[in-house]
Amino acid sequence: MNLAIPPSQMTEEQLAALTDRIIAAIKTVYDPEIPVDIYELGLIYKIDVADNFDVTIDMTLTAPGCPVAGEMPGMVKEALKPVEGLGEVTVNMTFDPPWDPSRMSEEAKLELNMF
Repeated sequence: MNLAIPPSQMTEEQLAALTDRIIAAIKTVYDPEIPVDIYELGLIYKIDVADNFDVTIDMTLTAPGCPVAGEMPGMVKEALKPVEGLGEVTVNMTFDPPWDPSRMSEEAKLELNMF
């Protein structure tokens, strides 16, 4: 993929491929208390790629008092380092709206026997 083209000028397919690589990287990050990655748990609220390839991610935790609250943004940033062509990565923690199990993917619900 030619990353010299700003996202606003990429084809939908090119932007989708870049987004897929970002999501694949995020899916390597797991909540240490739950054997499911943070993307499938529904902890990622938004992924925004700017024209300069800076990435902003809004995420939450399963609970505000989660013991890894301070570490999780750094874990996400670290996971994105191998994604070629990205600029600065900013991970914002939010608890609005609060996370609830309805945000989990079908895959996560199956993994955790929540059907």
